[in-house]
Amino acid sequence: MSSDTDAWLERRTLARRATRWRIVAVLALLVLALIGLWRLDPGNLLAHRQVHVARLEISGVIAENDWWLEKLEEAGEDDRVRAVILHINSPGGSTYGGEALFQAIRRLSEKKPVVSVIGTLGASAGYMVAIAGDYVLARETSLTGSIGVLFQTAEFSKLMEKVGVSSETITSGALKAEPNPTRPMSPAGRAQIQSMVNETHVWFVDLVASRRDLPRDEVARLADGRVYSGRAALQNRLIDGLGGLAEARDWLARTRQIPADLPLRDIPPDPPVGMLDGLGSRTFNAILGKSLISERLRLDGLVSLWHPD
Repeated sequence: MSSDTDAWLERRTLARRATRWRIVAVLALLVLALIGLWRLDPGNLLAHRQVHVARLEISGVIAENDWWLEKLEEAGEDDRVRAVILHINSPGGSTYGGEALFQAIRRLSEKKPVVSVIGTLGASAGYMVAIAGDYVLARETSLTGSIGVLFQTAEFSKLMEKVGVSSETITSGALKAEPNPTRPMSPAGRAQIQSMVNETHVWFVDLVASRRDLPRDEVARLADGRVYSGRAALQNRLIDGLGGLAEARDWLARTRQIPADLPLRDIPPDPPVGMLDGLGSRTFNAILGKSLISERLRLDGLVSLWHPD
């Protein structure tokens, strides 16, 4: 009889332990499910379903970025978003990427107010993006401006001669293979590229003059490629004020009647990835891409980028 009782007690103990482990497993699955929901759509959790001010961080080298464009469009269509604050920390990038962002921000501004806050750096295409906002802020020591355009290439013909390598190129026209890294740039090729850079620079200057309501000749004087501190940018009317997030919220409250106590919700700056999806390429880019290859050399097309050599 005693052995039957002991066996029953042992089975009961094991059953209790199994139940506890099942509860732990269910809780762990719930936690993983919540993490999965966050990774799949971090901007649409229940906490984000209330009226709020959205913030999007635009950082790093600017290139074509459909995710940023998509999120700006979504913010414009979302009735829960009362305003958008852009936090910009970028040396610039491709003129195409900057232009696409500029246009997307202007479309958004037609529906709700947009404030641009320049962080450490908002230069070249980064400044282009900033002036798309309705109000532009920077810290006194932020770096901004660098209004200009460049086209950068490389030429390895002398190195090829040393190693005994030659190249032959057959083209349909004299300028088809300009520039060519295997030979020096021809005068005609240089003139054509310079003309394209000048044309885009004129477009950039006109853009700044229009958005900042400044005489074009004054902007042309400022647009020699130099960077300005936030204080100098304010003196030259390239920005509207000094400050950061608090000043942006204050401007929205004073001029657009958007309460300063509304929640601030971050728009995810990058598309979500799974635990393993994209890990290899992201690791390569993080470890090797930036250390071995200059980011400016990985940009195609015309570039509006500031970075000290």
